[in-house]
Amino acid sequence: MSFKLPLIFAFTFGISTAFADDDFDLPDDVQKAEVPTSVEDVPDGPVNFAPIEATTTSESAVEPSTSLRGANATKQSKASSNKDSVPNTNSQLGKEIPAKDEGKTSKDAVTASAENVRFDEDKPAAFKAHKIPEELDRPLRVGVYTGVKELYLLYQGETVHVTPRGKMVRFEADGNSTEDISHEFNSEDGGCLSVAPDKKSLGKACYPGSIMFRTANGKLDAINSVDVEDYLRGVVPYEIGKLDSSRIEALKAQAVAARTYAYKHFNSRESMGFDVYADTKDQVYKGLESATPLTDAAVKATAGVVMTYGGEFIIAYYHSTCGGVTETLATWNRPDLPYLQSKPDKRPNGKPWCDESSYIKWERRFADKEIAKLFKSNVGEAKATFSEAKGADFKKVKSIKIKDKLKSGRIMTLRVETDKEHFDVLTDRTRWLFKKAGTILPSSFFTVKKEGKEWVLTGTGFGHGVGMCQMGVRARAQAGQSYQEILSHYYPGITLEKFER
Repeated sequence: MSFKLPLIFAFTFGISTAFADDDFDLPDDVQKAEVPTSVEDVPDGPVNFAPIEATTTSESAVEPSTSLRGANATKQSKASSNKDSVPNTNSQLGKEIPAKDEGKTSKDAVTASAENVRFDEDKPAAFKAHKIPEELDRPLRVGVYTGVKELYLLYQGETVHVTPRGKMVRFEADGNSTEDISHEFNSEDGGCLSVAPDKKSLGKACYPGSIMFRTANGKLDAINSVDVEDYLRGVVPYEIGKLDSSRIEALKAQAVAARTYAYKHFNSRESMGFDVYADTKDQVYKGLESATPLTDAAVKATAGVVMTYGGEFIIAYYHSTCGGVTETLATWNRPDLPYLQSKPDKRPNGKPWCDESSYIKWERRFADKEIAKLFKSNVGEAKATFSEAKGADFKKVKSIKIKDKLKSGRIMTLRVETDKEHFDVLTDRTRWLFKKAGTILPSSFFTVKKEGKEWVLTGTGFGHGVGMCQMGVRARAQAGQSYQEILSHYYPGITLEKFER
């Protein structure tokens, strides 16, 4: 069988760059550092490739208000004037980790104690529905692979080897080859395309929509044009973990947060020719290989629902474990936003909603003989400020003290006294000061003391603490809270808008 390429079209694009065209992303390298080392695995079993229309749920979608509003949905809210930001956002912040509820049934949720069922005083967000703005009524462009040397595509029964050849893309299959500037492959009959970096992975890869291959700087890019709702089917399973039906509202909350993020990023990387990355630079998306009937149901039940504030998409930051209280943007020295507040996140009995997380309490120990060497290698990443010009030449650490704290109790200023005066590290960057074997501290919510020849840090939480606490969401959902109540707690003052097509 000779290999024939589908419709060919030329694609023009700008110079590839590592920076987004917006400035609301996470500070430099926060995102990569917040991927847990033991991410909760996604099942490797049978993959749900069924169209979303085929899924069902006993949970009916909330009927929104019939009032319409022509919101200026694409206006970008600027969270900061910090120009050092790179495109690392809230994608994997807390792809959590070992949940202790696996195997629980819906019956468990019904028997939850009364003290856990009583909710906060947060009022559910108002609901408004209107026709989707024309500029958003298009597929999302996802850079599923960028800057790679080769890819494999399973197309019409043939395995196609795709490689860059100068400014051209080379396609080889069954002994035949052809080259062109770029190519788009379309999925057929509502199915999906299999694209992977190796032949072995082709068996489970499944990308709905179309895949366009192009070259940039001698490397290969694969860009998936996909309906936003189908995109979410490939995001939700990776961003909040495997949950059972008793926590469907948590999946819905995650779907709305991820949808808001996607729409806010339309055209945010226009210079690169797509909207979002498919990895931790944005939200992890692997096509439909790990979509399940339950995660599909959560996407379907919230179809079109996004969060806005003042007519603009919110910056929907989220993280794994808050430790009982969330934080403001002060943790990155950024101006506050009204819907990102520091507020308690505890049950009426005083226990954090996220207390089933393995990071609800953590401890790290550092030997006295290693601490100075560790600090010397980390002060750059921690952005330490020295009281003396030659302060970086210290050889001994005399004391480590928390000078002041943020509203939540997380560290604002950590002062380290050395044999060369002292240096300070601010807010979330304290996590980098203690970086060891490539791993930073789980959070900046900790205390420090000296025990003999060791420095002992005792802390709570995983992640930056801003916005939605994913482990808290899981518990709130099991206690019976709706996704509207959950989102209104973590993002107070928002409006839930439903885009209709």
